Amino acid sequence: MKYLCQVWFDSGVLDAMTQEEKAELDMNSLNYDRDLAESGHMIVAQALQPPRSAVTVRVRGGEMSVTDGPFAETKEALGGFILIEAKDLNDAIRVAAGIPLAKLGAIEVRPIHEFG
Repeated sequence: MKYLCQVWFDSGVLDAMTQEEKAELDMNSLNYDRDLAESGHMIVAQALQPPRSAVTVRVRGGEMSVTDGPFAETKEALGGFILIEAKDLNDAIRVAAGIPLAKLGAIEVRPIHEFG
């Protein structure tokens, strides 16, 4: 079964890290991605650019509106995602717990809805 692991964190935490700490986090994250690929869990993983680079699109009554940034009243923002294959939710949770950013933020694990 496929699960989306959404990586949520406060970018202020990353901003406060030294260059060495950021480099170590990047290395640990890339190594974990490699481990997931080798174990057969990895489908795809991507980091996202900061929320300030985002736009939000809405269509209401046939009219489109576009606003800068995400619509969120929280310090945490979606920083990336990992789409995995796992045998069940417990396996997906185990995989999510190993994501290095889980120590700094939160990982939301959500099953993918398969149509048909």
